[in-house]
Amino acid sequence: MNNLELKKMANEVRKGIVSAVHSAKAGHPGGSLSAADIYTYLYFEEMNVDPQNPKMENRDRFVLSKGHTAPGLYSALANKGFFPVEDLLTLRKLGSYLQGHPCMQHIPGVDMSSGSLGQGISAAVGMALAGKMDQKDYRVYTLLGDGELQEGQVWEASMFAGYRKLDNLVVIVDNNGLQIDGPIDEVCSPYPIDKKFEAFNFHVINVDAHDFDALRAAFKEARQTKGMPTAIIAHSLKGKGVSFMEGNVAWHGTAPNDEQYAVAMADLDKISEALLKEEV
Repeated sequence: MNNLELKKMANEVRKGIVSAVHSAKAGHPGGSLSAADIYTYLYFEEMNVDPQNPKMENRDRFVLSKGHTAPGLYSALANKGFFPVEDLLTLRKLGSYLQGHPCMQHIPGVDMSSGSLGQGISAAVGMALAGKMDQKDYRVYTLLGDGELQEGQVWEASMFAGYRKLDNLVVIVDNNGLQIDGPIDEVCSPYPIDKKFEAFNFHVINVDAHDFDALRAAFKEARQTKGMPTAIIAHSLKGKGVSFMEGNVAWHGTAPNDEQYAVAMADLDKISEALLKEEV
């Protein structure tokens, strides 16, 4: 996909996020929206995955370590073709396979159940080690929240990954600066994030999470990096794309009501219209 196509898809992913959380009357829109461009780049450009064969042996693996932003992952998977987009409206409903956190037993394309913060990266490290031991060439990607870095297990996993030189592993940090209790640097600062990963023998790349040229360059650099895992620190805006959610910690785990939903979708429709004009 070219950048314009990626922008269009990312906007569709954002529409799916907002619609799903509104339908559920619960969920986590802020961090799903901040990571929407990352999800889009991974599933539509970077990763070797096949919606028609979600369990193919040599597929790239993705683990959503910040599992509460499942609406973003689900919207990317649906738009990729793993399951119908209309099923997003069943999010968190009784009997739906789209639970509040990803479940590998029930959702096509989900490689690991996740939600307990800090644990996803450990699973991803295990997958990367297995790939090395089995001499497979698949790559493993995991997305963490910046508040999640306050979990000690993150650094245990990172220490192991760096020591074992798992260059088939890419850790992505959605650095939007906000967690449920407020700004991350006021709750329990994980900064400097880049220097911490460097200390654990990672190759580190700082990137604008909403710039597809920057993301393309970062993931290319990660592929070219040998002998050590890569950490991409993706500087993002919480609630990206929805005017009243942007940079507002209140939307970490709050669903929009009907009126707010209408405003949010109007914001995203305006983005769609602007992107259509770019084609001309």
